[in-house]
Amino acid sequence: MPIPEQVKTDYDNSAVTYNDYSSLPSGQLESQLIKIALGDCAGLTILDLGGGTGVHAREAIDLGAVTVDLVDISPGMLKIGQEIEKSLGRGNTIRFFEADVSKPLSHLLLRENDYDVVMGNWIFSFADSMEVLEGMFRNVVGYLKLGGRFVGVRDADPRSPALENDKYGGTCKWVKDFPGGVKYLCVLHCTPPIEFEGASLEVIFSGSTELHEKFGLTDVEVVPYESAEVVQKDPEFWKLFLERPSLAVVKAVKKME
Repeated sequence: MPIPEQVKTDYDNSAVTYNDYSSLPSGQLESQLIKIALGDCAGLTILDLGGGTGVHAREAIDLGAVTVDLVDISPGMLKIGQEIEKSLGRGNTIRFFEADVSKPLSHLLLRENDYDVVMGNWIFSFADSMEVLEGMFRNVVGYLKLGGRFVGVRDADPRSPALENDKYGGTCKWVKDFPGGVKYLCVLHCTPPIEFEGASLEVIFSGSTELHEKFGLTDVEVVPYESAEVVQKDPEFWKLFLERPSLAVVKAVKKME
């Protein structure tokens, strides 16, 4: 099954329980690092590519964002997100759009070159070719205003020992090489567990900034893991993870022309 169809199927099947990921150790770490990367969002407009049920979109609203436009390939995820927003009585504070974020999004009512922040959390983990990956980068940069900020989670080491058991909440059942990258089967140990297939190119998980720079992103930085409260409170628990981190939260800025 092609990657986009596989992603839609996997996430539709896990939509109901996916929010539980935020309670797992890796989910808590991810959330804290993203909030550090986002910083003060007062008055900002944000585009959340691959935003799923809106976990990080809601965090951005809590940090002061005025609106978040969320795009995801999974109708199941979007439905859950819409139901959560309805229960909060927030109307269109978060707008939900269904689309493949590796393809042009001009058919959606989005703001080209006008968002203060574009998030792309885990989207690069479903790019099995440079064509797909570059399509994602085009959308990130194409919707950011000059000087706007990119924030995203990516794979750091798909073969990290931290993924060999469920200590941190996620494991990899298998990892297979293909030219230029790896494919893997990931399990998030929610109740019930969630499985999905991913693909990551070496140009991403190696930490290279080549593509960021190619598409006009500068000041590319990995948010320090030690800045997260969960790590500060229990560094011994996170020791194995910190030796070879499996994920990284990256922030960058769209270059001023």
